[in-house]
Amino acid sequence: MLVQIEKARPRLPEFLRKPQHEYQAVSALKRDLRSLHLHTVCESARCPNIHECFSRGAATFMILGNLCTRGCGFCSVPKADPRKIAFDLDPLEPAHVAAQAAAMGLRYVVLTSVNRDELWDGGSTHWALTVAAVKGALPEAQVEVLTPDFNGDLSAVERVLAAQPDVYNHNMETVSRLYRRVRPQANYEQSLRVLAYAKQAHPEILSKSGLMVGLGETHEEVRELLTHLRQDGKADIATIGQYLQPTRRNRPVARYVEPQEYEEWQKFGHSLGFRAVFAGPFVRSSYMADLVAHEATI
Repeated sequence: MLVQIEKARPRLPEFLRKPQHEYQAVSALKRDLRSLHLHTVCESARCPNIHECFSRGAATFMILGNLCTRGCGFCSVPKADPRKIAFDLDPLEPAHVAAQAAAMGLRYVVLTSVNRDELWDGGSTHWALTVAAVKGALPEAQVEVLTPDFNGDLSAVERVLAAQPDVYNHNMETVSRLYRRVRPQANYEQSLRVLAYAKQAHPEILSKSGLMVGLGETHEEVRELLTHLRQDGKADIATIGQYLQPTRRNRPVARYVEPQEYEEWQKFGHSLGFRAVFAGPFVRSSYMADLVAHEATI
């Protein structure tokens, strides 16, 4: 009888072991979010920083529901077939996000979303309504948006930008060579076009993009991606962090990147002219987003 042996995952190094704490604060915030039927990418994507961020009253709101129409191998957000998805957007979601952000006393609000490829506008109208609601409830707060690619529909990108977020973020996620395996329903050049349009159409808005390492890319491929992000000033801010396999159903980790490599990419990024490069094992696109945006503006 043949016995299939599962390939062992690489052992997690000590520098990637993050203590979990502040369970009471985390539970309280989760209760508040559920009472308004709100989701966070912190929970759905199983972010390792969730205890740290929730305990300091920070969260990244995830709008358009909790089912994504893309099947990216790195992501643990629940999936849905765009041909079969059968739920409407919550018309109260923009107001609920604004109310929760105000209740938390946030001075910097980060919004992201699932992909909703079955919608005529990719959910961009709902995006604009949410940004407007947050700005109405918290006029002194800054708003960062981390959007999908909207299938390359630049009119959808413009709807979000027209709501005047302070930072426009669209993540590249990985290097060009790995796109078909890691992001089979996305396109490297298309994502670059989204960022290029955002910067050219609204140069007053900070632009940002992030990538994961440890998926099988080379050091030089990361440098190439950073170079592409700086061509024509597409991105003002770059974030680089270690990919961690959220569940056994997701892509395995190819390697755990040593801390000194992040320092090298950070120096290289600064030499290209990025206003800020935030790189490290636990860095995520919206992790410490307020501090990174502040660095990019001074």
